[in-house]
Amino acid sequence: MGWNSWDCFGPTVTEQEVRANADYMAAHLKAAGWEYVVVDIRWYVENDKAHGYNERDPVMNVDEYGRLIPAVNRFPSSAGGKGFGPLADYIHRLGLKFGIHIMRGVSRLAVERRTHILGTTWTAGDIYSTTNRCAWLHDMYTVDASKPGAQEYYNSLFALYASWGLDFVKVDDISSPYHKDEIEMIREAIDRCGRPIVLSLSPGPTPLEEAAHVRTHTNMWRIIGDFWDNWTQLEEHFSLFEKWSPHMRPGHWPDGDMLPLGRIGIRAEQGDPRMTGFTRDEQTTLMSLFVICRSPLMFGGNLPDNDQFTLDLITNREVLAVLQQSRNNRLLFDDGEKLAWVADDAETGDTYVAVFYVDRKPIVVQKARWNSRLLTYRTGERSDTVRVDIGGAKKLYLVVTPGEDDKEWDHADWIEPRLTGQRGTLRLAGTKWVSATSGWSIAKVNQSVMGYPLSVGDREYGEGIGTHATSIIEFDVPEGYNTFSSIVGLDKECVSHTEGATVRFHVFTEYPTGSAPENSLTISLKPEQLGVKSTWIVRDLWEKEDRGPVGSGITAKVRNHGAALLRIRRPQ
Repeated sequence: MGWNSWDCFGPTVTEQEVRANADYMAAHLKAAGWEYVVVDIRWYVENDKAHGYNERDPVMNVDEYGRLIPAVNRFPSSAGGKGFGPLADYIHRLGLKFGIHIMRGVSRLAVERRTHILGTTWTAGDIYSTTNRCAWLHDMYTVDASKPGAQEYYNSLFALYASWGLDFVKVDDISSPYHKDEIEMIREAIDRCGRPIVLSLSPGPTPLEEAAHVRTHTNMWRIIGDFWDNWTQLEEHFSLFEKWSPHMRPGHWPDGDMLPLGRIGIRAEQGDPRMTGFTRDEQTTLMSLFVICRSPLMFGGNLPDNDQFTLDLITNREVLAVLQQSRNNRLLFDDGEKLAWVADDAETGDTYVAVFYVDRKPIVVQKARWNSRLLTYRTGERSDTVRVDIGGAKKLYLVVTPGEDDKEWDHADWIEPRLTGQRGTLRLAGTKWVSATSGWSIAKVNQSVMGYPLSVGDREYGEGIGTHATSIIEFDVPEGYNTFSSIVGLDKECVSHTEGATVRFHVFTEYPTGSAPENSLTISLKPEQLGVKSTWIVRDLWEKEDRGPVGSGITAKVRNHGAALLRIRRPQ
């Protein structure tokens, strides 16, 4: 349980901001079990930028042995070769623990300078490989495990981290794709360094077929890509936790990624400064799911900006007891709309129950008014046009689904989406939508989903909606409009970065899964389903109130996208 700087500050966090979050944690969260403070990516770059990375002219800092060290202008206490030692000392004095993010491999700066590896005659130039180099950030080269000096390099790296007093290291670009050789070298280096350090792997999804290896060599590993504040991604966690729950062990945890809660996006990769885009029901669902599935909790928002709701959400000790004390965590049922997870309390034998109303019914493409052909990254297959009769419709749903690659990251653009009819033309990019989901990030108006100009084919457009698959954008249709038209396509950003990108676009005038979800529903459970007795007492952990004996069954009224978390206590 801890805080990570990525969701709020991206690659630009400063020492002052880290200390402010550590101070808040010590004052408000430590008593509830929160303890790690983690500095995320590119702390070694003096001139990085918000909402992306400075890859044009980054000023990176390395020591004489080719090891990246903090940028002094951002972390003043690191001056004089002290590294993160002074900041770690400060955080330790608060009774907390300190960690950092690193990229897999050896820095290109060390390779270019051919810096020596500590205690050896080998150099960084002797151990690197351009094979499987990170595709999305080019600070590092692969460390080739077959080359002399490779293990010694990683040993030197973690010896430095131990000297700084680190308690946690998140290694990026290592889990998807899965770099087994470097994971094993890092594991050995940690075991040699003389200090207990939590090893966290990123990003996801970690291959399920590597479950035995990853839980042997690491402490936590990502089961999903970067997780932001949109429902589609949160919904994806349900099936992922089900797949990974058999592989959790004490000290070895499938990781659902950081919690995009509180104030995020301040200088981050995704979106503008904002309080989380999740509704309060969705935030309760997120916390309920993560604790019943025992995922690490790494808070992503700027803690000093927390409102009372957020603080109460993450310091509810009865809820956090589910995370820390539950065992035998398992899915009870999932009918595509309602889910229930159950677990046992390791100390008391009580039963925990989490119920969710998620409306996970699949999109029924056969009921669409229009479906695009499969759009791909290949030239000539990247865009399509739509002009469809929607006469009599009260609703319009613009839908994007993954194509053959089944990835939620593919960037999709609705260019110049318009309604026309006897009332003239209504530009949807200038019309407030009812709701919008986006597979990996947040749908944007007149920008790509990454915040860049909309670009389909060889042309940029000033008007449209950028999103990710899977996405549903809902509009009300005023009277007097009977035709929808748009250019649809893969955005250039996706085409240039993701070979294999494929999507389909769809236009619906009825809810895409067949029927719109109810505002709330009642979920009922029988005592025999849970293995409890009628005399046991039901306690609502979010409401912090007893609801009486189980009796003939348990019922919970749950709002759409909401959850209930219950503890069923044995009689005293």
